[in-house]
Amino acid sequence: MSQFFVIHPENPQARLIAHSVDILRKGGVIAYPTDSAYALGCMMGDKRGIDTIRRIRQIDEKHNLTLVCRDLSDLASYANVDNVAYRLIKNNTPGPYTFILQATREVPRRLLHPKRRTIGLRVLGNPIASAILAALGEPMLSTSLIMPNEDEPLSDPDEIRERLEHELDLVIDGGFCGVEESTIVSLLDGAPEILRVGTGDPSPFR
Repeated sequence: MSQFFVIHPENPQARLIAHSVDILRKGGVIAYPTDSAYALGCMMGDKRGIDTIRRIRQIDEKHNLTLVCRDLSDLASYANVDNVAYRLIKNNTPGPYTFILQATREVPRRLLHPKRRTIGLRVLGNPIASAILAALGEPMLSTSLIMPNEDEPLSDPDEIRERLEHELDLVIDGGFCGVEESTIVSLLDGAPEILRVGTGDPSPFR
């Protein structure tokens, strides 16, 4: 049965952030707020956690997973970007955007698209997510918390706990954070390509 933490959306309690990170480091899967919607997260090298996320979402290895980062300092370690792509990312993060990039060898193979070897990368601005990432000291694997055959992410932490309490190790109640996914932008082929319009304004990439 999952634990349930109520964390202040603007001033996260350090004690609860530390407990959340401890759960992640022990192989836990969490539901947490982002700057677009609630998401699932685990340590990026944790096979059990990745398998749990894929099972909950009912997605296969062709579905791009996302590395959520605390800032751009992680970018060069996990993705290959040219100067144009870097400027676009820098000018629009943190925020509700997911960028599809060519992954480096630092990214575990099980996280990659099997044919294109790509990875989604995101820099979050949500204070709770940012605090978790800062305490964790490395990116977290993540994907939007959309249940199979549903169109929108779950937005009510109590409903998340009710529906997934036997699948998750922790549900974080960080208040309402939206019901729309991030905007996805591919930066693979020189010119930006908008793959999905979500919360983030797509105009900077057109």
